[in-house]
Amino acid sequence: MKAAPEAQRRLLDLQAIDTSLAQLAHRRKSLPELAEIDKISRELSAMEDERVRAQVAVDDLDRDIARFEKDIEQVRTRKDRDKARLEAGGALREIEGLQHELATLDRRQSELEDAELELMEQREGAEQTLNEVKKRLAEAGERRRTAEAGRDEAYADIAKEQEFKTQSRAPLASDLPPDLLALYDKIRTDSGLGAALVRSGRCGGCRIELYGADLARVKSAPADEVVRCEECRRIMVRTAESGL
Repeated sequence: MKAAPEAQRRLLDLQAIDTSLAQLAHRRKSLPELAEIDKISRELSAMEDERVRAQVAVDDLDRDIARFEKDIEQVRTRKDRDKARLEAGGALREIEGLQHELATLDRRQSELEDAELELMEQREGAEQTLNEVKKRLAEAGERRRTAEAGRDEAYADIAKEQEFKTQSRAPLASDLPPDLLALYDKIRTDSGLGAALVRSGRCGGCRIELYGADLARVKSAPADEVVRCEECRRIMVRTAESGL
């Protein structure tokens, strides 16, 4: 393929822009905020599981306390009924039976209230655990929102740079011979680098020094000949820095 030396040199300017665009794309994918967001999201998922378990513990205790409260209320109702019957008087045997039942109900109420008090103490600890988990969830959520804001800001900055580079690339690419541009784009798509400067007898693409027949081939090639590296197959752009 033939192309004017100046057109070949402009490939280096195009490659510089394409390299910058590739770096911006890589930067967009590897922002530290992305890793931070992913880490926090995993933390939030684990903490949410922890919150659910803590909430279930509180709910179970609430249900047990409610059951004890219901039992205590039933005992109180039975006691009130027995006391009313006792105050109304009656046969001695009936009165003794009521007194015995009241004593039994007093013991039952005391046992139930003690058990309920123990559950309420457990609930206080369970609720404290739940509140601590909720606090950590809120703090992690705030950290994620901060990281997301940093990510979005970085995305906006990268997008501006990409737009500027893309706009700079368009006229440069349109000014190149179509066949040269097509070759460059194909090589760049395959390897990430389409053209490289030969500097001091060394290919700028693979960094391998030219020697022997390969060096002679490049030296003897006409200035308008598009020369490619035998190793990396990239277009080798020759200038006064090439040392040929």
